[in-house]
Amino acid sequence: MTGLDPPHRALVFDVFGTVVDWHASIVREGELLGAQLGRPIDWPAFARRWRAGYQPALSRVRDGSIGWVNVDELHRQLLDGLIAEFGLEALTPAQREHLNRVWHRLAPWPDVPRGLARLKAGRIVATLSNGHVALLVDLARFGGLPWDCVLSAELFQAYKPQPEVYRGAAALLGFEPHEVTMVAAHPSDLHAARDAGLRTAYVRRPLEYGLGEPFTPAPDADFDIAVDDFDALAARLGD
Repeated sequence: MTGLDPPHRALVFDVFGTVVDWHASIVREGELLGAQLGRPIDWPAFARRWRAGYQPALSRVRDGSIGWVNVDELHRQLLDGLIAEFGLEALTPAQREHLNRVWHRLAPWPDVPRGLARLKAGRIVATLSNGHVALLVDLARFGGLPWDCVLSAELFQAYKPQPEVYRGAAALLGFEPHEVTMVAAHPSDLHAARDAGLRTAYVRRPLEYGLGEPFTPAPDADFDIAVDDFDALAARLGD
């Protein structure tokens, strides 16, 4: 494949880190919670530690170590493992559950609402996330995200980067894999999508892990498109 042909008939988007800013959102809510507890907590470190457990948790499902569970359940297991480390024992059961559901209340990056609206004008836009359907619907409503549909790994009972997630998304949309473009900030996600036959668009998110955290962008040549934000992606696609 060369250039931008065949046309990108559908764009499917990774969500955590690509569409929504999980780190800043968790820190913001954590600071409000910390004020209630009356004690200082390193919320940026907490957010990064919580996120660090995500892929290992997914791997336990992928390799069959545990049966299928959704992301809420995995996040709760990880949260419970961080309570003592960060001195959060005073949290009530209700506060713990509310904190766990912060993943349903993640704010989009500033460029996302405008960029998605531009992209949607010319093609289908949909999620393709390891988050389950209920979580993705909540994020869409919370952030005003204008998806044409919500596609989740939950529909395939498999987690990315398993190829059936990418191929299944293309099939559900009624397209061949090469007519669908995976949009993500994570090279590993895009490499797996490419191997499954999709096209790839890399969006650099240098602040995903917070201000001052190291960021090394992947080589642009690894992807069909590489841009800094959704507005630039829309411009590349002629929207």
